[in-house]
Amino acid sequence: MPLRPLGRLRQALFLLLVLLFLLPVLSVLAAWWPGSDGGAAAAQILREMAATVLPDYALTTLWLCLLVGIGVVLVGLTAAAAVTLFEFPGRRTLEWALLLPLAMPAYVVAYAYTDALQFSGPLQTALRASLGLQGRVFPEVRSLGGAAWVFIFTLYPYVYLLARTALGERASHLMEAARLLGAPLRRRILEVALPLARPAVAAGAALALMETLADFGVASYFGIQTFSAGIYKAWLAMDNRIAAAQLATLLLLLVALLLTLERRAQSRLRFAQTRGGRLDVLDARPVPLRGAALGLAWLVCGLPVLMGFVLPVLFMLRPLLADGVALPWAQFVGWSLNSLRLGAISAALAVSLALLLAFKLRRRPDLPARLAVQMVGLGYAVPGAVLVVGLLLPVGWLQAMAPESGVGYLLTATSFGLVWAYLVRFSAVALQSVQSGYARIPTSFDDSARMLGTRDAALLTRVHWPLLKRSVAAATLLVFVDVMKELPATLVLRPFNSDTLAVVAYQLARDERLGEAALPALALVLVGLLPVLLLSRTLRPAKPRNDSN
Repeated sequence: MPLRPLGRLRQALFLLLVLLFLLPVLSVLAAWWPGSDGGAAAAQILREMAATVLPDYALTTLWLCLLVGIGVVLVGLTAAAAVTLFEFPGRRTLEWALLLPLAMPAYVVAYAYTDALQFSGPLQTALRASLGLQGRVFPEVRSLGGAAWVFIFTLYPYVYLLARTALGERASHLMEAARLLGAPLRRRILEVALPLARPAVAAGAALALMETLADFGVASYFGIQTFSAGIYKAWLAMDNRIAAAQLATLLLLLVALLLTLERRAQSRLRFAQTRGGRLDVLDARPVPLRGAALGLAWLVCGLPVLMGFVLPVLFMLRPLLADGVALPWAQFVGWSLNSLRLGAISAALAVSLALLLAFKLRRRPDLPARLAVQMVGLGYAVPGAVLVVGLLLPVGWLQAMAPESGVGYLLTATSFGLVWAYLVRFSAVALQSVQSGYARIPTSFDDSARMLGTRDAALLTRVHWPLLKRSVAAATLLVFVDVMKELPATLVLRPFNSDTLAVVAYQLARDERLGEAALPALALVLVGLLPVLLLSRTLRPAKPRNDSN
């Protein structure tokens, strides 16, 4: 049956939406296409990088991912197992406190540890004076090991959250069944609980490694030669778009590999869900801990909170409250307003887009709608450095063909390009939250409304919207905070004289003005606490109802 003109227009709009989300990736891949410089240009640049910087980028990135992967699995899984499988004083508090490092941008933690632990910092200075030492007390913070330390204690909550959910679903019941069969505690943990959490751990580790690959602030500040830092160096320092595109392609391949691993692990999480079988009748309670085991549980759960949140905040408060530090309060208001403006605009657009896409997919799940949802969902996996290259490459091509078009001014001198990058990067966050809200609305509501003559617009506003308010509010908050903390794309695409809190914190820390950088950095931490508090409230176990009446 042929489409009506309005239907064709809708299909064209959805295809245009897919193109807008695909453009950064397509333009990066198109940079490999032989152009006017000849087909040998890209190959020559690739050979030169392979002989100089590419092995260092690859080796450093792989080592960093290996260290971070092992670290987040050990920290996140042990903490999740401790608060899920055992009972000890302070467990309820540590359950939500272990989420606090989610509020800390990794580059902010890097600034805090550098200020406190560097050779001229207060800790090393005090220890040298008290112990009579002359050399360095702590290892160099700005190193591969220091970067791995920062990423481990800021990204372990990805593993902790998923592992805690997987263990909480059925691990307690199965461990109780194993105990009744005579299995000792060690065997119950190693052969029952941990295999249940294996898919969740793999998914959480993949998410943490994607964030590691996408990072620019820590790598640039510590001088770590990763692919993300190499992309910016090739584009901004060397002015070589082909080299930047080639490095961006290699980074995309690594991210695609991790995304595939994460999708497979997520698909295997279904077996950990409670089905209401016979194991549910078991009185499964966490194992109480005493003595040395209690101290070990406190150490396993308290150390990540201390290293990932408490100490960085204290390290930043010290220079902020020190005498003689001129805090830029007047400029701080402008930076905050710019960050709030970009966050509010991007969050409103991303949530509106997610709401329309989710509604379209629910009402008519045709091919354009499914394709648009998939493209939007993949956007979060694209690193900010790749987005920058993918958006600026077409600008260069258009300016070469039409110098008077003004496309470069629109993309780099206004907020248009920056908001576009935010939408590609963070619309997936809003879409996931809105779709989770739709999953809780029975389709029978739609059938009843349609039988009563309700059209699509009224169905969305009068039936779906009252049931989606909490999901939409959560999506708005998550996108807003992600935009506030985003650094790589903001650093390059921001308009002139329009700095944000993230950019200013990076620039001040890079100039060794860590006392002044503490103010915008702490502001980002306070903003990041909002979704963490929302998440901890969502994960809080429901109180049992009193049905005695």
